[in-house]
Amino acid sequence: MKATLKSLQATKANPAVSIFVKTHREHPDNSTDPIALKNQLKLTEERLTQEYDKKTAAAVLEQIHKQTEDLNHNYNLDTLAIFASPDDATVVRMPLDTQERVIISDRFATRDLIRDMASAVHYYTVVLTRDKARLIEAANDRVVQEFDEHSVRQNNMENIKFPIDNNGLYTTGDAGSDRSTNKENSYLQEFFNQVDKSVQEIWGEQKMSLVVVGDTKNIGYYKEVCDRPDNIIATVSNLTELENGSAQHIIDGVQEAIEDYRTSLHKAAMGEIDKARGAGMLLTDLQEIYRAAYQGAGETLYVRRGYIQAAKVDEDKLTLATVDEGNPADKSISDDVVGDIIEQVMHNGGKTVFMPQDMMGSDQPIALITRY
Repeated sequence: MKATLKSLQATKANPAVSIFVKTHREHPDNSTDPIALKNQLKLTEERLTQEYDKKTAAAVLEQIHKQTEDLNHNYNLDTLAIFASPDDATVVRMPLDTQERVIISDRFATRDLIRDMASAVHYYTVVLTRDKARLIEAANDRVVQEFDEHSVRQNNMENIKFPIDNNGLYTTGDAGSDRSTNKENSYLQEFFNQVDKSVQEIWGEQKMSLVVVGDTKNIGYYKEVCDRPDNIIATVSNLTELENGSAQHIIDGVQEAIEDYRTSLHKAAMGEIDKARGAGMLLTDLQEIYRAAYQGAGETLYVRRGYIQAAKVDEDKLTLATVDEGNPADKSISDDVVGDIIEQVMHNGGKTVFMPQDMMGSDQPIALITRY
């Protein structure tokens, strides 16, 4: 998803159409999603035919209909985003809320989405029992997907697809003997080694953090055989219904661990900020940060959560002057120059960390660690 947004961010088109539709994850709520989509597409058609010539409008609408006419709404998340030009269209299902709207410009409206995605903890949760392993992708407290036989990303898997059943578990009538216990433990380790090979194959595409859920023994075995134990940001051993509970039940159960991880990131961030300040590699002036971001010098951007600033910008000179509010009629005014900076830092390979207000107050709502 982040890679898709990054590609869209770099695209210029005339027109570049961005459509956002509120959707639902479950039946019967998602039965209203086709109507919501139809309404937004009708609005899009009206605007295109009013603002562009017939050929251009028809080309964009054709691309949109190619991607939406057979859309399966059973796989919807919280937002359906459509980005279309006369040459192509992309549909993205997103685990975040957005305002329904149609935006027509020369660039796709990805800024708010990139801000939301940058502020999220995006992770895989591997769920382990002695008989079965599941894999769930989540962002903050929302399920993105649980991997199953229908998951597109498992179509060409070299290793076993999720969910994975332990069909080779050793059992014996003399389960109490030391020998049988050791053999069963060995079989469990082999099972979790197979599970990890599948985890690592999927991890290779996105390189996200990992949360491990299971009882203490199974978590321990998995950590012993895991190829990349440093990817594990949390373990949770007190959940129930691991095999049959819903994906959302599992993700709800790991939220305390996710918040602990987020807190650890914030504490580490303050240390990095102090270290960069001592090395003369920290910028805190908005003008200087803006220039460095567009010049590709930004390594890590720290932003107080909720910080938005309108500014009049000169893209040629890379200068800005803050204003109280945006003005749609004035194209030189950005209603959120902080969002523009976030986009540029991430576009140039940097990262963004959103900080709580008690750590970054009004006196320092933004800071940038530079590469040099």
